[in-house]
Amino acid sequence: MPVGARHYDVSVFGATGFAGRLVAEYLARRAPNGLRWAIAGRSGERLRAVADALAHLPSPPAGIVQASVGSRGSLGEMARGTSVLLTTVGPYAEYGLPVVEACVTEGTDYVDITGEPAFVHAVQQHCGDSARDRGVRIVDCCGFDSIPPDLGAWVTAGELPPDAPMTIACHVSGVGRPSGGTWHSAIGALADLRSALSGAPPPVAAPGRQVGRLPARVYWEPATRGWACPLPTIDSEIVLRSAASLPRYGPDFRYGHYVRVGSLVTLAAGAMGAGAIVGLAQLAPTRALLLRLLARGEGPDARARARSRFSCTFLGEGGGRRVRVEVSGGDAGYDETAKMVSEAALCLAIDRERLPASAGVLTPAEAMGDTLVERLALAGLPFRVVSREGS
Repeated sequence: MPVGARHYDVSVFGATGFAGRLVAEYLARRAPNGLRWAIAGRSGERLRAVADALAHLPSPPAGIVQASVGSRGSLGEMARGTSVLLTTVGPYAEYGLPVVEACVTEGTDYVDITGEPAFVHAVQQHCGDSARDRGVRIVDCCGFDSIPPDLGAWVTAGELPPDAPMTIACHVSGVGRPSGGTWHSAIGALADLRSALSGAPPPVAAPGRQVGRLPARVYWEPATRGWACPLPTIDSEIVLRSAASLPRYGPDFRYGHYVRVGSLVTLAAGAMGAGAIVGLAQLAPTRALLLRLLARGEGPDARARARSRFSCTFLGEGGGRRVRVEVSGGDAGYDETAKMVSEAALCLAIDRERLPASAGVLTPAEAMGDTLVERLALAGLPFRVVSREGS
């Protein structure tokens, strides 16, 4: 079905879950007049309850779509009826691939909030060629993983000479509590850590260009007045994919992704806790105990989210220049993630004519670049150039 002939501009799959409800509420408050958007999920009764709760807001959903990951027919019908599908249904490694396949088959653009490496690698492997052939944009990692690092590196690279080697280091800080869905996704990813880390080949840049990671070491960073500890999330992979395909990042690009820690004591305690969780996730009995700590569908309440903050500081160097770029906001995992993925979906649906002429399995920077940067700034998440040095 041609994009203009579809029932909805955006459909939110998983709208009855914790993250999905936040996305639906964001769109109901912020979607522009005339946008046709729908909530989708397995239970009609629960979807109607969500729709009733949003009915008093300026832009409530225009429709309800019943679909289940267990029914490929319903997934195809859902994808066929919308221009852009936004899904929060996780863990993605367990439920996500049929949704992507339905979107590719029906010519529907797609965004999600995954941070699961194994799932992202599977999407690249199984859907990359077909999505590119059909002119479909499949954009994973449109939440806190990995819009801030990907677009932050994009903005920082744009401040440096494109004909010289450059390095960019991202330093992340913030606090927050995971939801049950995020916790289950994280434990699943840790249980399959080996395949997650080895599942994707390193990105290959065009001839004459190369990309790679900065050394994975702990060091004191004077610019942030904190210790930088390598953060082994999917973010580095997403940034390097963007850098490999886009000449903006120069002939020789290196990226580092770090968490900022205030003291060595805190760093040691955090490393011990993370190591314990990784170890427990490897064995089925202890993994089951970890999963019981948070049930799917649970998450931090509004008061807890209001206390959460995040910031990302990007330090870039190249061609005799140094630049510092920052982005910061509230609750990274939920309120701000809902904002990021919603604006990404709106970008694909509304700003189609302004986007790069690219298709396939794309990063946020590849798919939307400056257009999404502009949208996020208007939504209260600006990427600010704080300082520039050099000629």
